Amino acid sequence: MKAELLTSVLTELNGTSADIEASGVISTDGLMMAAVLPSGMDEDRVGAMSAAMLSLGDRTAQELNRGNLEQVLIKGRHGYVLMTYAGEEAVLTVLAKPNAKLGLIFLDVKRAAESIADML
Repeated sequence: MKAELLTSVLTELNGTSADIEASGVISTDGLMMAAVLPSGMDEDRVGAMSAAMLSLGDRTAQELNRGNLEQVLIKGRHGYVLMTYAGEEAVLTVLAKPNAKLGLIFLDVKRAAESIADML
């Protein structure tokens, strides 16, 4: 039941912008809780990478006195990966196209993360 609710939030998030290609909710230990990913994309790999990057970002923010981590943004030639906490036990990961309007995506991701946090 909870997975279905999380999937509905992700489906709605993906529908808010044509620039969002995929999204997933991952536990902080790297297990995929719900995902709306393109076929061929490995859920386990996305989960593990998201948890590892968020953990590293968390440590970096603390060590460099930047306060609590809010998000991790990775830019590659083929697009963006955005990770943000969705409560204390989950991470919301979003894949976006290279020409994405990030300001709008940040807003939509923040709203989705708050909804997910409320569910968990």
